[in-house]
Amino acid sequence: MLLQEKYQLLKDNMKQRGSAAIAFSGGVDSTFLVKVAHEVLGDKCIAVTTTSSTYPERELKEAIAYAKDLGVKHLIISSEELDIEGFASNPTNRCYYCKKELFTKIFEVAKEHGVEYVFDGSNSDDTGDYRPGMQAARELSVISPLKEAQLTKADIRELSKELGLPTWNKPAFACLSSRFPYGNQITIPKLKMVEEAEQFLLDMGLRQVRVRHHGEIARIEVSPEERAYFFDINVMDKIGEKLKKIGFTYVTLDINGYRTGSMNEVLTEEEKELKLS
Repeated sequence: MLLQEKYQLLKDNMKQRGSAAIAFSGGVDSTFLVKVAHEVLGDKCIAVTTTSSTYPERELKEAIAYAKDLGVKHLIISSEELDIEGFASNPTNRCYYCKKELFTKIFEVAKEHGVEYVFDGSNSDDTGDYRPGMQAARELSVISPLKEAQLTKADIRELSKELGLPTWNKPAFACLSSRFPYGNQITIPKLKMVEEAEQFLLDMGLRQVRVRHHGEIARIEVSPEERAYFFDINVMDKIGEKLKKIGFTYVTLDINGYRTGSMNEVLTEEEKELKLS
């Protein structure tokens, strides 16, 4: 299917639904989704952003700014994942608990505002990784219009660029809980360590950044092309000093670079299937 055919299918499907509350993080996918939905549905489209200790302040500020520029009705609600039973212990299906809570709250917002459907920004590429949050979406009948229209991440970036969206080349982002190995307890102080460390690296000019929290060890992932940035004694000293001040004892660079779902590499296919069944 050609890109413009996918784009038209997306708009047709949205128009058929008539109204939607959209889970809006301010990322590439959800910003594009809100842009198109607002054009198709007008005031029957609501963008909903949830705040928590796993959602960095910089992302919230960007989501607020994007929603304002798009002219869409934007609601901000609280959803503290660490209060959800079973979440903080960081099981392999952690995202299921988070998404179930998030979508349940967005459905409540939708009902209050006379909106029938809830949309999320999952795209057709998202079926290729372990994503237990999708199970929660299916159980609650959340609609994934981008996936329905067979739009890939590359498609969405291309269309976003055509539409003049500032997110067209924004680096991928996932909630801060994804920085912890499964089974390691997630706490607010640990989340703050990760957020501060990542913000420091972003402020240094790096674009695609993850600081994985392995207890005393910070494992830094950056995009493969940005790894050479670290091959400088002064840079390494500066980063090492800062992350130790934040609270890490050891600071390492993952020589393979950033890749989606690196924490899932320890899971066997059988474990993934078991958790999704």
